[in-house]
Amino acid sequence: MGHNENRVPFHIRSAVPADAAQIFALVTELAAYEKLSAAVDATAETLAQALFGTAPRVFCDMAEQDGEPIGLAVWFYTFSTFRGRHGIWLEDLYVRPAFRGRGTGKALLAGLAARCVRENLARLEWSVLDWNTPSIAFYKAMGAVLMDEWTNCRCEGGALSSLAALAAGKADPVRI
Repeated sequence: MGHNENRVPFHIRSAVPADAAQIFALVTELAAYEKLSAAVDATAETLAQALFGTAPRVFCDMAEQDGEPIGLAVWFYTFSTFRGRHGIWLEDLYVRPAFRGRGTGKALLAGLAARCVRENLARLEWSVLDWNTPSIAFYKAMGAVLMDEWTNCRCEGGALSSLAALAAGKADPVRI
């Protein structure tokens, strides 16, 4: 999988612990592209622990060309109570700009779709920034449906701590 006429072939493989620094480099490139560099507080070490530590709950597929990483897909399993089955959440899909337009992103996405089919998973899902029209067009071309009626929610930092304090009975639920 992963080559077109007159193009240098690439291949997709599961990431291994030795990839941690390259995964981190690709994640920081993605963050810069998404104008979110300030939000990155991960390190190569924290990513390595999450991906390759005891009982990992997140996974990474690497795209390589001539032994060099050119892209990645970071993903984890989800669950749909409505479908009664697991699915996959694609956290990050990134291909280095010099390697775009060669089918790498499509191959990474197709590999996850194949995993879903092979494992009888209900769905493959991800989010995309509203302004990222090239990615939106790419995802639509791959058959994705944008879920406009859904809004992502996030709780982090102080808000997460305040919400957690409710579980310990240390906060006033009315004031949160």
